[in-house]
Amino acid sequence: MVENSSIDEAVYAVTKVMNDAANAAIPKTHNSGRKQNKPWWNQDCQMALNRQEKAWSIFRRYPTTSHLTAFKMARAEFRRIRRRSERASWINYISTITYSTSSSKLWQKVKKASGASISNSISVLHVNGQTISSPRNIANSIASTLSDTSSSRNYTSTFLNHKSEVEKKTLNFSSQSYLQYNSNFSFQEFQSCLSTVHKSSPGPDNISYLMIQNLTSVSQKNLLRLYNRIWNDHYFPTLWNQAIVIHLLKTGKDPTNPSSYRPIALTSCLCKLLEKLINRRLIYFLETNKFLHQCQSGFRKDRSTLDNLLALETDIRIAFLQRKHLVAVFFDIEKAYDRTWRYGILKDLHDFNLRGNLPIFIQNFLKLRRFQVRVGSELSDFFIQEEGVPQGSVLSVTLFSIKINGILNQLPFTVKGFLYVDDLYVSCAGEDMNVIQRQVQTAINNIQNWSVKHGFTFSTTKTAGVHFCRKRKLHLDPEILLDGHKIPFVNEIRFLGIVFDKKLTFLPHIKTLRKRCERALNILRVLSSTSWGADQPSMMRIYRSTILSKMDYGCMIYGSARKSVLQKLDPVHHTALRLCSGAFRTSPIKSLYVYCCEPALGIRDK
Repeated sequence: MVENSSIDEAVYAVTKVMNDAANAAIPKTHNSGRKQNKPWWNQDCQMALNRQEKAWSIFRRYPTTSHLTAFKMARAEFRRIRRRSERASWINYISTITYSTSSSKLWQKVKKASGASISNSISVLHVNGQTISSPRNIANSIASTLSDTSSSRNYTSTFLNHKSEVEKKTLNFSSQSYLQYNSNFSFQEFQSCLSTVHKSSPGPDNISYLMIQNLTSVSQKNLLRLYNRIWNDHYFPTLWNQAIVIHLLKTGKDPTNPSSYRPIALTSCLCKLLEKLINRRLIYFLETNKFLHQCQSGFRKDRSTLDNLLALETDIRIAFLQRKHLVAVFFDIEKAYDRTWRYGILKDLHDFNLRGNLPIFIQNFLKLRRFQVRVGSELSDFFIQEEGVPQGSVLSVTLFSIKINGILNQLPFTVKGFLYVDDLYVSCAGEDMNVIQRQVQTAINNIQNWSVKHGFTFSTTKTAGVHFCRKRKLHLDPEILLDGHKIPFVNEIRFLGIVFDKKLTFLPHIKTLRKRCERALNILRVLSSTSWGADQPSMMRIYRSTILSKMDYGCMIYGSARKSVLQKLDPVHHTALRLCSGAFRTSPIKSLYVYCCEPALGIRDK
């Protein structure tokens, strides 16, 4: 199956065999009516409900005392089984909650457990003055909008002329010499990557990671043979260049506008596993040869957002101690992922002297990407993603990092810059504002010239600057231009989840954080009134995962604020402990700390 047919036929055959095996071994059920939204509903609940309904039917036909007693006993048994199932299902879900679990996902689970109906369906769209109501037309409208976003028509005329001129040169990645990163994948590499996958929705082929993990070792080795064939034959399977896109409404956006939806692409897990194997080798090559800039922190080992946040806070603190000004400009790149120049990525790989199987796979991987949008049970027509890195791909972040890496090399030595994927800021400190203004303007001009040649466009409305200074005498903000537009300077700005104000008091961040945590407390209030979610261990786990984790993020950054500012978070902490423990509002705070085994926030920050 793997070795005696073409790659497309082999991929199709492997997919069919795995789906046939799953259909034969994994029963599919369809719950309807009031039970379809309840994750705790199982066969025991259904059987108990059937016994209750049968007892009620007998009592209605023959209303005797014995039949009434039998009905009450069946009803009581059903209630016991239902409560036990609710509690077991909830405890099982609580064990899967981590600090990265969002409040919205937890709300969805709570609503499902309560039996509330949740629907993400779109009723109508308004496009060019017309109302679209059929699911297929809605899907086509959203797909057309996504396809237009990645179209080369969005590039400037200057870049299009440069693009057509550069792409006349054919990139040759062929190589006769032996290179370690082009060798066949080993079974150890396969197992290592497979062990790191998370639960993910399947793509168009309906194969999930769990199905691959449960294959026998013989089948997994045969799958590895297929991967090595694709690797050595320099052919990307047609079935894998497709994606199914589901839509999520952006917060605060108009639901009738097709551009108000965030696309989530579901691609083949078989393909993503191969991408993981290739991505590891690509990252190893980039890191060992130090091709990635040292000030780029996005999705790199031992790097995180805190690197950029600490660098910015440290520079501001030093400027305050030396009684200097610090000017920082925070950039916003329009549709950064969707409009990344694909040929530019390949050219950068060619300039890195990558040759052989690795760059050829990436070249074939980027060639033709198609997708369909799913609305309910309807699928749109196939649309093309002309430019940009593929949605839902494992390789996409690394390829984007390669393309945007050169932007940091445009800065003069007097200007600092840090990059986290597409979140870029530059800063300059000094005593003379005129000197700072010239240096920052030079850096921005260099960045703008670089972006013109590489297809990136900065949003002049979302790019903003902050003038950090504690001097009391009158001093004006600098006047800095981006593409002929004056960059607005604001008193505070949100960067990588932390709000920086110009005096670095972190008071705006504490207020914003408190509002977010207070909204999340409503989850605990809802669960405290249920019979299945109010036990203290579950409540404390939810609190630590969804609320306390928000306070912990960046605490080493905003922890330098005044004590009176930090104490604004204490009421949230105390309210949560009371909800989790069931304590009265008059309970002493210190006894809450002891009973819940949770220290005060001031001690945690230390």
